Amino acid sequence: MSLSLAEARRIALAAQGFGRRMPALATEAQVRAAVRRVGLLQIDSVNVLARAHYLPLFSRLGDYDRSILERAAWGVRPQRRYFEYWAHEASLLPLADHPLLRWRMDRAARGEIGYHALRRYATEHRREAEAVLARIAADGPLTAADFENGASRSGWWEWSAVKHALEWLFWSGRITTATRRGSFARVYDLPERVLPPAILAMPTPAAAGAQRALVERSARALGIATAADLRDYYRLKPEEADHAIATLAEDGTLAPVRVEGWRQQAWLHCEAPPPRRVGGAALLAPFDPLIWERGRTERLFGFRYRIEIYVPQPLRTHGYYVLPFLLDEALVARVDLKADRQAGRLLAHRIAIEPGAPQDTLPRLRIELDRMARWLGLSDVHIGGIVDPE
Repeated sequence: MSLSLAEARRIALAAQGFGRRMPALATEAQVRAAVRRVGLLQIDSVNVLARAHYLPLFSRLGDYDRSILERAAWGVRPQRRYFEYWAHEASLLPLADHPLLRWRMDRAARGEIGYHALRRYATEHRREAEAVLARIAADGPLTAADFENGASRSGWWEWSAVKHALEWLFWSGRITTATRRGSFARVYDLPERVLPPAILAMPTPAAAGAQRALVERSARALGIATAADLRDYYRLKPEEADHAIATLAEDGTLAPVRVEGWRQQAWLHCEAPPPRRVGGAALLAPFDPLIWERGRTERLFGFRYRIEIYVPQPLRTHGYYVLPFLLDEALVARVDLKADRQAGRLLAHRIAIEPGAPQDTLPRLRIELDRMARWLGLSDVHIGGIVDPE
């Protein structure tokens, strides 16, 4: 089967939940359905606009109550629907996916995966890790800062020894996130005190079966994807995903297709939405599942996108926290955004219009900026420079 690039783009957009009419105010059921469609939400500590896990839902639903997601992610046990773990980086995932990642927890427990500094807590520093675990078991939920000399100075590369032990315990599934506190600090506790007993009692599938299920989820969320795209969604290695792709192709879940302009073979999920025209507008977070794999973003949209948070200010091309603007079926602008909470304003420092953007790009972008400001509780939108394509 061969598909045009436009057809592939429409399949990808529809699979991610774009093109649907936005509700006036999204319900809890609509929030849950949107999370189920994308499969996971990436967590990131940057809060210059809004934390990363909130933004993909806003892009697809518009105005919604963020406390719906907070209760489902970090509320009391009867309200829990999601858990934190390393999937596509640090992520929120549906509780039902917990068994599918236990093989990764087991590998971390054996010191086979993870940062080098963490792996040592499976071997020569295991006693220190066990002492940290015993403290949590005895005292209840704790942050790294609750331990003597536990707080880190800044960044993961300056983690304290306690923080390293906690993160190895988290990676290996011995502890999980009970809630978030203060400046979004992770509060750790034992899984049996956080997760529903029914989830912990679910049988653990063999690694190959779990990996197959994760690849199927990737394919469903992406609609159409290369093998590398499918692996990237849950950060699987070739030896963890390629056997799953082959099995899913044999049983008809995936069909091999060629996409116009793509050098790699693509895979189409058997239930991917048909390639009908997609309308609507959305501002996309840097960690949105539609665009987090930058190579796929370039293949689908002809849009080269890089986040410039760690680029020195004089060397940035587009800005510190830049959101691509999706208009119908194209990425037509880049907006460097900041929520000035003290002044109650949404700041669009810089808007760069892409070549070929339609005439109504700026008016429709202004509608989305106003919508975002209302959602964030900001009373005004201030637009700085506007850069037209050369």
